[in-house]
Amino acid sequence: MVFDYGFGNVRSAERALARAGADVEITRDFDKAMNADGLLVPGVGAFAACMKGLKEARGDWIVDRRLAGGRPVMGICVGMQILFARGIEHGVEAEGLDEWPGSVEPLQADVVPHMGWNTVDAPEGSRLFAGLDDDARFYFVHSYAVHDWSFEVTNAAMEPPLVTWTTHGKPFVAAVENGSLWATQFHPEKSGDAGAQLLTNWIGTL
Repeated sequence: MVFDYGFGNVRSAERALARAGADVEITRDFDKAMNADGLLVPGVGAFAACMKGLKEARGDWIVDRRLAGGRPVMGICVGMQILFARGIEHGVEAEGLDEWPGSVEPLQADVVPHMGWNTVDAPEGSRLFAGLDDDARFYFVHSYAVHDWSFEVTNAAMEPPLVTWTTHGKPFVAAVENGSLWATQFHPEKSGDAGAQLLTNWIGTL
């Protein structure tokens, strides 16, 4: 299920999931989003605007309740960024969903936005990047990112999140796998065969 809260390229995401073998639907309906096997949350534009749109569609509550019940959610681009505690754009701070600590801040690079193809450094044991070569390239288009990752595992039974990094100027978080919550800063739906494999990997966990 692709959640349509007005701030993502939902048609592109729908087509990519369908090509990867999913029975997919675009929805803004609360019950459908809550009960879907998997919920994809895309995002484009400004952090604060995306958060506002998500809350107006009750998406913040949907994501929280799904994750509390161990039901899969995947965020893409700004759909990943809003999962962090806060976003800082033009010196203005906005609250995120706070599923992960940390701040989304301007990229620290000579060329911004970061637009184009880049490789990533996925950790050992990643299910998201399973079957992909180390030199697989993914499509990025963004001006903000998370440069500092800090996550304290307080439950001994909980597996630490797997964090994938890449570099544009300074290293930043490219993807996270954290139980039922996965997310990518890049656009798998625009990343050709590599992106299709990644989406297939996610669908395979549902």
